[in-house]
Amino acid sequence: MERFSFSALLGLVAAMAQGQELPRQKVLPVEIAIKIAQGAMDRCKADGYAVSVTIVDAAGHVKVQLRGDGTGPHTLEHGKRKAYTAMTFKRTSAETLKAWAAAGPIPLVEGTVAAAGGVPIRAGADVIGGIGVSGAPGGEKDEACANEGIQKVSSTLR
Repeated sequence: MERFSFSALLGLVAAMAQGQELPRQKVLPVEIAIKIAQGAMDRCKADGYAVSVTIVDAAGHVKVQLRGDGTGPHTLEHGKRKAYTAMTFKRTSAETLKAWAAAGPIPLVEGTVAAAGGVPIRAGADVIGGIGVSGAPGGEKDEACANEGIQKVSSTLR
């Protein structure tokens, strides 16, 4: 049996590591998250809806939350769950609701919600976060506001 010296082993490890790079990951900067949230809030306000908006990053952590004037206290948590659902499943929360409903009983997945109003935030093909809007009279209206917020920064997210 052949024995390697410690220095030879270190040299072998170093040679194996050469040429390997750490994976690169796109992130959602707070400045962009604020613009998305404000864009969604502005759209809903213009439409006459008092809403709360939550942006989560790719790890599911809250990046930005805005609670509109006159909103119910539940809208912050509901919007957060919509954003988390969209980010986690990489599709709108409305699409997730449809998929769950078609599969049978809606599963209980911690932090998610079976309600429309959440949209993934993409940078190219990568999902870098999610937005959830809550408070408009219907999830489709929440989702329209979320999409408007993303649209405000679409050129930056390419």
